Amino acid sequence: MKPQLIPTADVDRLDTWQKYRKGLCDSCRATCCTLPVEVRLDDLIRLELVDEFERGEPLKHIAKRLQKAGVVERFHHKSGVFTLSRLANNDCLYLDTRSRRCTVYQKRPATCRNHPQIGPRPGYCAYQGQPA
Repeated sequence: MKPQLIPTADVDRLDTWQKYRKGLCDSCRATCCTLPVEVRLDDLIRLELVDEFERGEPLKHIAKRLQKAGVVERFHHKSGVFTLSRLANNDCLYLDTRSRRCTVYQKRPATCRNHPQIGPRPGYCAYQGQPA
């Protein structure tokens, strides 16, 4: 019996993405969790990386501390957007390598909560199915 080919997406080629439909995530390898995750201060507070009382602190100080801790890769001071660090294979820091599920799902950033409505191709996913 011939192995079934699983549709995949190339995150750099938007024409390979699939239109999002309910249940698509159930059989996905969390391809969206290999994309850069942009977060704001509220997300960092929800993730418990920043305390609420730090809200008045300059964002560049928070960014410096989180970069030193290896949690934040970049900070864009004009927009106030932080980019979370990723592992060497581009996985999100919070993605379980075995289950391919989010380890902070209840506290996940707005970017993740609103995917795929927002992102490089709204309404579409960089779906990659489970290996057969």
